[in-house]
Amino acid sequence: MTATAARRTPDWLLTAEVGLCPCGCIGKRRKGSFVAKTLAGGADLVRRTMFSDDLAGRPGLLQRLDPRVALASVLALLVAVGLVHNLPVLAAGYAGTLLLAAASGLSVWYFIRRVWLFVPIFTGIVVLPATLSVITHGDVVLTLWHWHGQPQGFTAQGLHAAGLIVTRVATSISLVLLLTLTISWPRLLAALRAVGVPRIFVLIIGMAYRYLYLLLGIVSDMFTARQARTVGGDGTAKEGRRFIAASVGTLFGKAHQLSEEVHQAMTARGFRGDAVSTTGFRLRAVDGIWAVATVLAAAGLLLADRAVGA
Repeated sequence: MTATAARRTPDWLLTAEVGLCPCGCIGKRRKGSFVAKTLAGGADLVRRTMFSDDLAGRPGLLQRLDPRVALASVLALLVAVGLVHNLPVLAAGYAGTLLLAAASGLSVWYFIRRVWLFVPIFTGIVVLPATLSVITHGDVVLTLWHWHGQPQGFTAQGLHAAGLIVTRVATSISLVLLLTLTISWPRLLAALRAVGVPRIFVLIIGMAYRYLYLLLGIVSDMFTARQARTVGGDGTAKEGRRFIAASVGTLFGKAHQLSEEVHQAMTARGFRGDAVSTTGFRLRAVDGIWAVATVLAAAGLLLADRAVGA
């Protein structure tokens, strides 16, 4: 490069970025933009949803069932799990969900991670105070402090109640997750409508599910366009908030226009509010066998719970 060309080239193009050491001892680590992090989370949501659709197309036990039978069986098992009051029985029910996940071609580790890294942990945080003796009186198994000479801490009764709630929530979420991972969304909506769920409820869920990802794509395009027109860094947090405020108004206008166009297009094609599956529903022998097995499993949970409780 000649000296003349070097003088014409901006300094920010000629200056090399200092590489960061993995330990963080070289260079200055900058915080990422909260806008970029939000959009990255939205992109990850779309990716996981597409992966879930791929799981629904795999050959497996639950994938071969009629969606109406699968939905009714999960509802029956949810009721049975809600009526169980013994921790070992609930643990056995949760182990059954892991077996169903493996039989449906799902990765057991992926299935466990999807369940235990989110809601059950939050549920455990909520019920944690109930394990203390100041809330749930009982036998103190782990002393944390003393009050007027009496040991205070975790009680056996509180830990048992907390474990019961967390295990019940984890088992219930596992059953719902099995349903959503092994049945494609259009077939699940059609199954909801077939079992008597109100039409407007199914319609709102279907439209929200479909166009949430389209709106995420619009926001991502707006952010990419902003980055393409920005020279240098992402700006201050104040500029980011200003961009978010302006984008919300634009996105609202686009969403309103899109809803009108989609409604007119659907009405012109004869849509009357019912979710329709392109493959159709047909009961087979495997559906009858599964229905009987579900009834027996639910009854077995309730009988085992009564036996353990006695």
